[in-house]
Amino acid sequence: MRRLLLRTRARLRDAIKPVGAATIGALTIALLRTTRYFDPIKTANLFGRVTQKIGPMLREQKIGRANLSAAFPDKSPEEIETILAGVWDNLGRIGAEFAHLDRVWAFDPDRPEQSRVEIEPRTRELFHKLRLDGKPALIFASHLGNWELPAVAAVAHGLDAAVLYRRPNIASADRVIEQMRSVNMGTLIPAGRDAPFKLAHALQNGQHVAMLVDQYLTNGVDVTFFGRKTKANPMLARLLRQIECPIHGVRIIRLPGHRFRAELSDEIAPVREANGDIDVQGTMQAVTSVIEGWIREYPDQWLWLHRRWR
Repeated sequence: MRRLLLRTRARLRDAIKPVGAATIGALTIALLRTTRYFDPIKTANLFGRVTQKIGPMLREQKIGRANLSAAFPDKSPEEIETILAGVWDNLGRIGAEFAHLDRVWAFDPDRPEQSRVEIEPRTRELFHKLRLDGKPALIFASHLGNWELPAVAAVAHGLDAAVLYRRPNIASADRVIEQMRSVNMGTLIPAGRDAPFKLAHALQNGQHVAMLVDQYLTNGVDVTFFGRKTKANPMLARLLRQIECPIHGVRIIRLPGHRFRAELSDEIAPVREANGDIDVQGTMQAVTSVIEGWIREYPDQWLWLHRRWR
């Protein structure tokens, strides 16, 4: 009888799984498509308020609070909660803005004061150099501000970009999300076993390869982040070992008044071993340190809701 119950439960679970995934996928598609019919700023305000209400009820709230308390031991509980509220607000806004990716990026060099995006002269100079130097480049970003916009910025400034991205687990949602991203995000390369080969091929063809590098990877290299040991994905440094090229960091920070500031860092020098080869661990530490500096400036705009330390 016990075996029969277990088998029945397993069959029910297996039957429900695809139905649940299909339902979530359909809801995701409907939400993204519906959101496009509404004003992007008003929708972002609404989504931000909703996630600020719902977020504290989720288990990620506890993860975020623990992460922040460990990273900023000098901050009071009230300060931690204020930062967490900003994290949820930012996450909700990104969800709304994702449906309007082809409309959010609005920069007119002739009327910068009327543009929704602010770009400092040094960043414009670096973008111009990357576009014209005829070289490939590795560009890293983090889950800070609106992390979907750097790829849009690259294409808007004429960069031939190949972007590594992680597919959603639900196939139907993945197709719609990929369609939205492909409008103005360059070549999209899904994460997977063959991703390093495709990215290396893109670099060999002179493309600018971009990726998010701030999440925990079980088989990654050791780095120190906010004074604590963690693991970083070494793919960027390993690609650099194969094809040496400039490394830059990019971030798009959220500003008051529904505006953004795009910043491209100066070239980051890789760390080398005694024989001159790229030191993978040392280079990823250099990249991680840049990201930590960004987060310290805008802690309420980084995604503290995942387990960065294990």
